[in-house]
Amino acid sequence: MSAPAAASNGAADARDPSGFLSEIIGAPVTVKLNSGVVYKGELQSVDGYMNIALEQTKEYVDGKMRRNYGDAFVRGNNG
Repeated sequence: MSAPAAASNGAADARDPSGFLSEIIGAPVTVKLNSGVVYKGELQSVDGYMNIALEQTKEYVDGKMRRNYGDAFVRGNNG
């Protein structure tokens, strides 16, 4: 027995975010934390907990670049 196909209604289809992120490894991404701090860099890896590793990372606070990191690790949800 197979599962019914998901209907596309023009809205964004429901997807597993970690699956989508795995597809864009190597692409430039922007990560915005709940605190408002923004990290921009090249996505290197992501896991099931949404831990994210970036390269060539820049940190922005209040829209202004504060720091430039070679590598950065953003910790995701632990549970």
